[in-house]
Amino acid sequence: MAKITVNGGKKLNGVIKLHGAKNSVLPILAATVLISGISVIHNCPRLSDVDAAVKILEHLGAVVVREGDTVTIDCGNLTNYSIPDELMREMRSSIVFLGAIASRMGKASLSSPGGCELGPRPIDLHLNALNELGLKIEEEHGILKCDCGEGMIGTDIHLSFPSVGATENIILAGVTAKGVTVLHGAAREPEISDLADFLNGAGANIQGAGSDNIIIYGTSVLRSAEHTVIPDRIEAATYLAAAAVTGGKITLLGAIPAHLTPVMSVLKTAGCELSVKQNQISLIAPVRLKRVPVIRTMPHPGFPTDAGSPLMAMLSVADGSSMFVENIFENRFRIVDELKRFGAKIYTNGRVAVIEGVKKLSGAAVECTDLRGGAALIIAALASSGVTEISKIHHLDRGYEKLTENLSFLGATVERC
Repeated sequence: MAKITVNGGKKLNGVIKLHGAKNSVLPILAATVLISGISVIHNCPRLSDVDAAVKILEHLGAVVVREGDTVTIDCGNLTNYSIPDELMREMRSSIVFLGAIASRMGKASLSSPGGCELGPRPIDLHLNALNELGLKIEEEHGILKCDCGEGMIGTDIHLSFPSVGATENIILAGVTAKGVTVLHGAAREPEISDLADFLNGAGANIQGAGSDNIIIYGTSVLRSAEHTVIPDRIEAATYLAAAAVTGGKITLLGAIPAHLTPVMSVLKTAGCELSVKQNQISLIAPVRLKRVPVIRTMPHPGFPTDAGSPLMAMLSVADGSSMFVENIFENRFRIVDELKRFGAKIYTNGRVAVIEGVKKLSGAAVECTDLRGGAALIIAALASSGVTEISKIHHLDRGYEKLTENLSFLGATVERC
């Protein structure tokens, strides 16, 4: 089993470029199913979740070619409408293929998705919405068997919670439906807008993406398209937290500062000096970080839940006590027990975590519990004295490209073996 070894205590300094957003490229890859021609996706990161999405596309009959950070997909001759259980289990967001496959093939068959165990991510919002669009869904022994007869029919849909995945599935199902689909209570994340931009570039007519009301005018045919994926805001938050916790100074290229407003607000409260330009963010860390009274994770444009664990690790060495209130995933604090192995003082009660900052952390043997929890362990290790050994790092491969290489380039003593 691969491991990452970190010899902490080194300041991070330098300039790195962000990769494409994991949470953006996955629904875009699913969207290529709707296009009979060629899709060219630039800034596509090399991640295990992307590899899983490519395997699904190839199983469906697509031809996929990667050259550098560009992936070309030809879905002109799809032959399958089912996804086998072993592929569905490789990533949680595999459910986003449902709307696209059903729209393209008229039917779909798949099982429940896998991925990080962060507590229930019920897909009932997805299924209920797709059912309103005309998709008939039956479950047999854990397999969802879906049929939309002669096609989806546009309608008004109201989401009780702004689920990102459900919003994506509704867009993918509605884009080729007959008539107009109006989605109320939609997720507003930048990744939703990126998906809409890709589809609109292929001839779709999606209006209002990025707001809580999205209007989708059904289009019968989508043409070949070329698109560049937005930068990964959670990767950006991770590197900023890593620089902050080590007292370093870094610049991120290819960033979109507007996507990171709540994260940068927390970093400024913690005493970091930030400067932004159109496509970059620079951070200079203080000698010691300050406490941040309360951070509440919320749907966009609030503080992103995926940035919670990395910044929790960062604040474990701040001067004073900070509090996190997790409003999205009930098991986000699974990483706390591993952070305590470094000497962090973190107390949890349900969805609330109180971090009592300590002056120093010490290297430890720890293991990743999930993707963002793994990033938190990296940050704690960078701030620690001595050597840290991190196992179960396959979680990190789901969301971070060239993580150890980038950290080494910035001055960390880190090795994957």
